[in-house]
Amino acid sequence: MKKYTCIFVFLSILQLACDRSESNEPLASEIKSIENGLLRPLRIKGDSIESYSITDRMAFHKVPGVSMAVVRNGAVQWAKAYGLANTTDSTEVTTSTLFQAASISKPIAALAVLKLYEENKVDLDADVNTYLQDWKVEENEFTKKEKVTLRRLLTHTAGMTVHGFPGYQQTDTFPTITQVLDGNGNTSRIFVDTPPDSIWRYSGGGYTVVEKVVEDISGLPLEKYMKTNILQPLEMNNSTYEQPLPEKYHDKASAAYDSQGKIIQGLWHNYPEQAAAGLWTTPTDLGRYCIAVQEIAAGKSASVLSQETIGMMLTKHKNDWGLGPALASNGDSLRFQHGGKNEGFTNNMIGFAHTGDAVIIMTNADNGGALIGEILRSVSNYYHWEFARQRIIELADPETYSIEKFLGKYLYSEKVPGIGDYIVELTREDNKIIVTDPNNGDNNIMQAIDSLNFIDLDNGDEMFFNIEEDQIEFTWNHNFKFQKLGE
Repeated sequence: MKKYTCIFVFLSILQLACDRSESNEPLASEIKSIENGLLRPLRIKGDSIESYSITDRMAFHKVPGVSMAVVRNGAVQWAKAYGLANTTDSTEVTTSTLFQAASISKPIAALAVLKLYEENKVDLDADVNTYLQDWKVEENEFTKKEKVTLRRLLTHTAGMTVHGFPGYQQTDTFPTITQVLDGNGNTSRIFVDTPPDSIWRYSGGGYTVVEKVVEDISGLPLEKYMKTNILQPLEMNNSTYEQPLPEKYHDKASAAYDSQGKIIQGLWHNYPEQAAAGLWTTPTDLGRYCIAVQEIAAGKSASVLSQETIGMMLTKHKNDWGLGPALASNGDSLRFQHGGKNEGFTNNMIGFAHTGDAVIIMTNADNGGALIGEILRSVSNYYHWEFARQRIIELADPETYSIEKFLGKYLYSEKVPGIGDYIVELTREDNKIIVTDPNNGDNNIMQAIDSLNFIDLDNGDEMFFNIEEDQIEFTWNHNFKFQKLGE
């Protein structure tokens, strides 16, 4: 395979950007303030505030390209793109460049279910097997009393397996959706392993069942149903659920990049799990989705769904999840949002339900998450949105803690698709813990807040240790549990 140039070679090219609003001097000044006001997640108490430019941080995080859009008062106020969509031919990112939305595909696809609900073609609380035709959710001990329903699938409370999907390389056999459901792709079988409605657990597998329902009820492939009934009415004309991406779109699509800034073999992966991960789109198109939700919620429009249905969508269930998007805050400050992570793409979308504001950031890199956080802090500070703030911390005195007992190898609590046993190693450097992840090549330098809590000052990652008798485990970012392996 041809060796591709590292991201730093094109550092100077990062200054090239597409901005449809440069002629508007006040707006240009606003954009300049935001793109030069990036903030790291943490600041040690007493240190001065240090801000960065977006191009500097793209180079630091090894992110070749970024595209973003800001919605203000119910309209896309500005959109801008930075860097390269393809480093091999120096193709620049523009505001029309297509990115894989990854899991942001889910809240958009959820609109299809809500549309079928409004047309009285599905009941959100009926057994989903009522609507499935040539494939059914397997009945077992967990489904005796409570059933898998569309409402539970949309809110990740159906008890279904498979968190996410690794995608398929261009040379891989592309499975059907039924093959994916049966575990005949590159992930395990999708089934119920805990009572429905008993817990919240993120499940891309559940949204793959949603995809099958939409296709079985409508009689159309998901991409055709979405185009006609959702994307076109929302004027998301630069978006498609087609997988693999048809060749006619290839010139507009960004390549994907790994954590080292290297191009993914075959430019990107393909995702038959379209509802869960298969949307190609732009920040501006996702801005149109946000605007539609806001206008319908306010009773100003009924472009796709009714105000009542959008009200249901924006109602919190377990873990503050709506019918598609995650929800945060309350009342006038209510936000609907979703992140997205595919191989070589990382994105975030945040919309305010009642103020007409939103921000969407899409990157073509595995390391995009840290950069997105820094951009969000700048955007939030500038517009006084208050949802992303730099955290001020105090580090623990090294005399008050010991890290020797924490060192060693740790196993993640679940099997990971395409990897299996997910093991990381903890070593030390002075008074810091070094977390080495051989699965993706990442290293985190963790410093102590207290004797059990450690944090990475560069990206805000946290780990909390728990010691019970002779067993040590840690929780990563309040979510992922790792247990120490014996010698």
